[in-house]
Amino acid sequence: MKHNPFIYSLDNKRYHTLNYYLKTNFDKKIYKAVLDCGLTCPNIDGTKGVGGCIFCDGGSGYFVHKGSINDQLEREKERICKKYGNEAEFIAYFQANTNTYAAYERLKALYYSAAAFPNVCGISIGTRADCLPDDIIELLCEINTKTRLTVELGMQTCHDNTLSLINRCYDHEEFCIGYRKLKSNGIRVCLHIMNGLPYETTKMMLETAAEAARLKPDAVKLQMLHVIKGTKLEQMYRNNDFELLNREEYIDIIVKQLEFLPPETVIERITGDGDKSKLVAPLWSTDKIAVLGGIDKRLAELDTWQGRLYK
Repeated sequence: MKHNPFIYSLDNKRYHTLNYYLKTNFDKKIYKAVLDCGLTCPNIDGTKGVGGCIFCDGGSGYFVHKGSINDQLEREKERICKKYGNEAEFIAYFQANTNTYAAYERLKALYYSAAAFPNVCGISIGTRADCLPDDIIELLCEINTKTRLTVELGMQTCHDNTLSLINRCYDHEEFCIGYRKLKSNGIRVCLHIMNGLPYETTKMMLETAAEAARLKPDAVKLQMLHVIKGTKLEQMYRNNDFELLNREEYIDIIVKQLEFLPPETVIERITGDGDKSKLVAPLWSTDKIAVLGGIDKRLAELDTWQGRLYK
C-alpha cells in the first residue's frame, strides 16, 4: 500500500474528513441532530421569487421530525443515544430551508433553545448568503460565544448563468458578500457545492472548486445533483433537457476538485443522501459505499490528495 502523504488523516483517507475534524476537535465522535424550524426562503415566498430552486421540493429536511425544537431534539436525542449510548453528544443542525430568514426574536429563541439542550455540543445553521442582515449577524456572533457554531451556505456554483437557471435569485457576488460578513466576524463557514447542475461542464465544476479554494472556507460539502419527484428539475430531466453525470464521471470530478481545495478545509460531505422514496435519478448515488470507495481508490491510483494543486 502506498504511503498516505495527507497529514489531516487518522486512517488512509486522502482528504480532510469530518470524522477527523470531529475527533481532533471534540476528542470523540459527534453526531448530527437534524431540525426543521418551519421556515421558508425568499425565492419561495415571493420576496425574490417563487417555486424555490429547481431541485428543491420544499426544503432539504426530509430526515427531520415535526414539532417544537425541544420536541425534535428530544426525539433525535432518543435516536442517537439508543444507538451510541447516553453520553453521546450531537450538533443541532438547522437543516430545512433558510434558517436565518425570520425575525430576530424568533431566531434567537430557536438558537438558544438548541444550544441549551442536553447533549448538544454545537449548532450548525443552513442558510442563504442573501439572508444575513446585520442584526442576524450580531445574533450569530452572540451564539458563537455560547457554543460551537457553523453556518452552512449554499454556494452550489460560481457561475451566474447556472445560478439564474436554477432560480437561485442572487448572483455569485452577492454570495461572496454574505460569506465575507460571516468570515470577518470569526464565524465558521461550510460551503455547499453541487456537481452535475444542468449544462455545466467539467471545466465549470473545477472552476467552482477553484473559487471555493480562493475563499478558503472552513469546510465544504460536495454532492451530486439529485433529481427529486415533483420538482422543475424532474420535468427537465424527463424532457431530456440535460444529462446527469454517471458514477465514474462524478468520482473523477470529485478527485480533481479535492486537489484544488486547501488541505485545511474540512470535507464535511463528499456525496449526498437523496430521499429514496422521491429520488428519480441518479440511482447510483444511493450506493454510498461504492461512491466513497471509488473516490478513495481513484485518489490512491493517482497518488494524489486534497490540496495537492492548491496555491
